[in-house]
Amino acid sequence: MSSPVLDPELLKAFVAVADQRSFTRAAVMLNRTQSAVSMQIKRLEDRLGVALFSRTTVNVDLSAAGEGLLGYARRILMLNNEAVGRLRDHKVEGVVRLGVMDDYGSIVVPPLLARFVSGYPLIHVEMETGLTATMANRLGESFDLVIAMHPQGRGDGEFLRREQAVWAAGASHPVEAMDPLPVALYPHGCLFRKWATEALDNAGRPWRLAFVSHSLAAVEAIVAQGLAVTVVKSGTFPSKLRVLSERDGMPELPAADICLHRATNLSHAASLLADHLVLAISQPA
Repeated sequence: MSSPVLDPELLKAFVAVADQRSFTRAAVMLNRTQSAVSMQIKRLEDRLGVALFSRTTVNVDLSAAGEGLLGYARRILMLNNEAVGRLRDHKVEGVVRLGVMDDYGSIVVPPLLARFVSGYPLIHVEMETGLTATMANRLGESFDLVIAMHPQGRGDGEFLRREQAVWAAGASHPVEAMDPLPVALYPHGCLFRKWATEALDNAGRPWRLAFVSHSLAAVEAIVAQGLAVTVVKSGTFPSKLRVLSERDGMPELPAADICLHRATNLSHAASLLADHLVLAISQPA
């Protein structure tokens, strides 16, 4: 008996529903009707002989089988896009302007761009890093795509992944006796700066702003020397620093949603990069 063939179009609908946890939102994202998306999911379930979602009147959750398929589905779609890109769109030309947070711009995105450009050598990506709070407002003017950070559950755009904000200190520098606590943060407008100062104030822990920089590398260097503590994302946590928790007297911090924002009327080149980033960054680390 031959194995069922996994149609990429069905997998695309499956990934959209899994990410959005909603048939309605998935249909909007895919520019299809809700009934069409539901039919695609049913065809995929019939083909595999398993239920991929547990549906209630309120939620759409992945079943155990759906959770097992999700990672494979993302990989199949990524490989499909790469193959199509190399064979059909190898000669697509254009310039894509990308805005992204400093840590993603130095850690997460570069290898993804290298992989993308290998398939589309005539597409040139111009990347700007920095605070993304205002970048989304400049879509279409300064940027074609922006990867931005939002409070959990409150970001528009396409959800990519969730990042926990965590306190960080030098690997061998105790912080319990620091009073007031020196903190190294990013300029006004940074969500982590707001969360850090609010959490310390609410916990009643005295603190002072010891260092401010747009540069992630500069903040990490100050913290590594034991001169301050800072806040970073769990997914890009620097190897030379150590995590601080409530056992170290540090207050709990929220989680952030990482989302992709697209300008309207994207070029074909920008759309190709956007789809590549969505698939690559949404994959579990």
